[in-house]
Amino acid sequence: TAVDTAPWQPCTVVARHGNHAKITHRLERRMHLCLTTRACLLPLLRTSAGLAGRAFATRRLSSALSMSGAAEHDPLVQYIVLRRDLQETEGWPLGALVAQGSHAAVAAVAEHWDTPACRAYVAPDAIKRMTKAVLEVKGEPQLRGLAAKLEEGGAAHVLWVEQPENFPTCLATAPARKSTLAPFFKKCRLSSWHDVKATSGAQQAPEGT
Repeated sequence: TAVDTAPWQPCTVVARHGNHAKITHRLERRMHLCLTTRACLLPLLRTSAGLAGRAFATRRLSSALSMSGAAEHDPLVQYIVLRRDLQETEGWPLGALVAQGSHAAVAAVAEHWDTPACRAYVAPDAIKRMTKAVLEVKGEPQLRGLAAKLEEGGAAHVLWVEQPENFPTCLATAPARKSTLAPFFKKCRLSSWHDVKATSGAQQAPEGT
C-alpha cells in the first residue's frame, strides 16, 4: 500500500515488477526501432517533398508558357482609324494625318490608364513590342458609324475631334486583346497613301497638328 500511494519514481516501479533489465531492454529496442524508422523515412520524405516541389514548379512553368503562348497568338493591340477623304479630297499632308492618329492613340491610353490592358501595353518589358493597326474609312459618316459600333459593343476608344475646328479626324481604341477588337474592323482596310483627287472647297489641315 505504501508503494501505491507514494509519488511515482523509477526505482519504485522496478521494485514492484522486478524486471528492470527486461524493461530497459524493451525500451532500448523501441528507441532503436524509432531511430531506424526515422532514418529510413527522412530520405523518403525529403524525396517526396522534392518531387512535389518539382511538380509544382513544373506546373507553374507550364502555366506561364501557356499564358505566354496565348498572349503571342492573341496580343494586346491598339487600332487607329483615319479618314481617307482628308488626304484624298481635302489634300491633307501625311504629317497632319499622322499627328491626328497620334493624338487619338495617346488620348485613348491616357483616358483608360487604370485598366490592366493599358498598363500591360506600355509596361517596361512590353513597350518595345507594341502592336498597332492603322486603318482607314471613307469619311466622317463612316468614322462616326464605327465609333457608335464600338460604343455599343463596349470597346473603349476615343473619337478625336480636332479643336478649335471641332470636326472628327480619326479614332483610336484603348489597348485590348486582338480577338476582342478585330470583329469591329472587318470592313476597314489598311491605311495607305492616296493621291489628291480634288482640292476645291477643301478643308485645310489645322496648323500645328
